[in-house]
Amino acid sequence: MSTHTPPTIKIHFRSYLLPVITVFLLGFQLFSPYKGWMILLTGFGGAWLLSYFWVRSLARGLHLVREMRFGWAQVGDSIQERFTLRNRGWAPALWIMILDHSDMPGYKISAVTGVSSGERRHWFSRGSCARRGLFTLGPTSLETGDPFGIYRVRLDYHASFTMLVVPPVVHLPSIEIAPGGRAGEGRRFHRALEQTISAGSVREYIPGDDMRRLHWATTARRGEPYMRVFEHTPASDWWIVLDMDKNVQTGEDQNATDEHGVVLAASLASQGLRLGKAVGLVMHGQNLTWQRPSFGDVHRWEMLRALAHVRRGETPLATILERTRGALGQRTSLILITPSLDIAWLRAMGLLLRREIIPTVLLLDPSSFGGEGDVSFVEQMLAKQGVTFYRIRANMLERPVNAADSPWQWQVTPMGRAVLDASQKQPWRTLA
Repeated sequence: MSTHTPPTIKIHFRSYLLPVITVFLLGFQLFSPYKGWMILLTGFGGAWLLSYFWVRSLARGLHLVREMRFGWAQVGDSIQERFTLRNRGWAPALWIMILDHSDMPGYKISAVTGVSSGERRHWFSRGSCARRGLFTLGPTSLETGDPFGIYRVRLDYHASFTMLVVPPVVHLPSIEIAPGGRAGEGRRFHRALEQTISAGSVREYIPGDDMRRLHWATTARRGEPYMRVFEHTPASDWWIVLDMDKNVQTGEDQNATDEHGVVLAASLASQGLRLGKAVGLVMHGQNLTWQRPSFGDVHRWEMLRALAHVRRGETPLATILERTRGALGQRTSLILITPSLDIAWLRAMGLLLRREIIPTVLLLDPSSFGGEGDVSFVEQMLAKQGVTFYRIRANMLERPVNAADSPWQWQVTPMGRAVLDASQKQPWRTLA
């Protein structure tokens, strides 16, 4: 919550009883003067006037600052926010209701507190990231009122903060990725050197391709853009293909096959990069994601960000394999993650085998996620083709530990103030 962004202030009646009584007393005094009416009018009218100035003081004097430590997290990580509430008016806020409008599942910091005149209060809120995705922390609203309950004042702080929650990277069971190509594993030459030697083939343009790889002769001949595909040395790239077809997914929430597939893809991508592999990612949820094999932490972050956003789509795995066939060079290690029992993708994969593209299939067992179907037939087909495969059940992956169960370490200063242990300090970021 930025201190430079003033809130929207709304003052409205909460109860009309006292104003109505005051108006009636005023009428009685005007048409039938009486000392008793005047005493009552003074009392009720004074209370009404006091209530009005009270809420005006609160509206002008209350100020909330909301800060957080990080701009992104993994599923299972904790979120910590710091709140500062200050009252610079003359009237105390006997009660304040703080309303949080964040859309992060399972995370709400709504609370009720109070603050005296001239007082400043600090407190911390803590929660955990339960789901992957892009979420918004804030806006935030304050509601308070006068002691007589006549007026209610609301301060709406419209500032918010966008937070990305990426899928967790977990320890994988014993999964060995088959090396691509009959030549086996070898040391890669520098990619730029390879690209100056020769282009092995061409393929259709896919959104996101580097236009420097455009094959001008084929493009001019066919009237649509075609890209060059460069041959690499025997060291194989890893291409991870994640099946997000909604028609083959089963399970709910975090126990769904697509969520396990996302965790597998994130963990395998990190593992491949640690092994010095160039890792690429292909998936078609609501939109196509096509990330070429590359190295480094920046590329790892790009893949995690894409996996955080992906949602179920309508494109079958067989269609994805057919569309990517021309883009995959020889001696490529292809990693397929799918719960699909449809043999159509097996036929599409067979065409890739002829090009020395060696797949490793991670077959999510639908029955272990509460679905129907027997994976034995698919496993038999894979075995006949000589394809390495693993059956992934719902309980095989180590799910992230809820970080909210591991409290921050605090130190108490001689003045009685609680501060975060210096070893855990991170800069606070004000919501803006």
